[in-house]
Amino acid sequence: MTAYAAGRWRNALVGGAGALAVLLAGCSGGAPDSDAPSAGSSSGAGDDGEPTSAPTSPPAPTDDGADPSASQEEPPPDDSDQTTEAPEALELPRGGTEIFPDYRLFGYSGLPGSPAMGRMGIGDLDERVEEMEERGEEYAGDRDLLPVLELIATVVHASPGSDGMYRTYIPESVIQDHLDAARRHDGILLLNIQPGRSDFIDEVEHYEKWLVEPDVGVALDPEWAVEEGQVPGEVYGRTTGEELDEVAEYLADLVEEHGLPEKVMVYHQVHAGVVRDEGDLEAHDGVVEIKSVDGIGAPSDKISTYDRVMEGTPEQVVAGFKLFYEEDAVLGPIMTGEEVLGLEPQPEYILFE
Repeated sequence: MTAYAAGRWRNALVGGAGALAVLLAGCSGGAPDSDAPSAGSSSGAGDDGEPTSAPTSPPAPTDDGADPSASQEEPPPDDSDQTTEAPEALELPRGGTEIFPDYRLFGYSGLPGSPAMGRMGIGDLDERVEEMEERGEEYAGDRDLLPVLELIATVVHASPGSDGMYRTYIPESVIQDHLDAARRHDGILLLNIQPGRSDFIDEVEHYEKWLVEPDVGVALDPEWAVEEGQVPGEVYGRTTGEELDEVAEYLADLVEEHGLPEKVMVYHQVHAGVVRDEGDLEAHDGVVEIKSVDGIGAPSDKISTYDRVMEGTPEQVVAGFKLFYEEDAVLGPIMTGEEVLGLEPQPEYILFE
């Protein structure tokens, strides 16, 4: 990781703790206290795909004095009636039941009140989605654009919490707000999961009430999946193809049981070692499997990371590519739509963080 990227992420995450505390106040007892490697850093990985240095250490306690370890793992249910009804026809928001080859997925990620966690966490949500759609036209190529709101729903942090899982759930009202916004703009919602010591399948099943909707999928962040005895932010996490396959099979069962359109399952990958035995991830009817390659830096560095991480990808898994709204502008420039669509294989999901 460059000194710029490392310093900016440390400062931004520490500064964003207060904003997260405001978001979660009264719902989970405190803010997720997290500082870890930039999920987009590619320069921390060597040629063999393994990180060459440990992530940055967690920050000091939050400014509001909240103790993240006292956070409840389960926020109370949201009783608000100000919601948007699911569409009557079980189709994708812009028509049909299959995503490819008609659509190009283009999205923003983030969490409200925490700009360091992504562009979607800044300002008015509808304004961000409108901005996203406008910006996405450059990256859509010859496809119709399908907007994606990738909301960080399970948030990793450096304190274990009462269950020792090093993660916190955001309030259900925040998920509903983002689903409503996705529906207002005929887009889809992806629930991003940073599992800490929990298992991906357990975290995904936690969101079943949302995943039976026709316009909600998941994005798995294995960089934050640590094992017993490990602490997020002190080591890089990892997962396996078998664990990813377990999630894909679960989603396929939901699609079949509820007659849903294709459901998106993204897994983010910053270096090759983040996913072991990737070939154990099999194809499942009704599930679109996407590997999103994360890498901060100049275009040449990002392309190098993309080429390296895409090696050995299972045949049915399509490509995704992440761009960083601020970091890439400094270290870049930001890659243009023509440059991104010129990658081999061509990315089907393009995400701005």
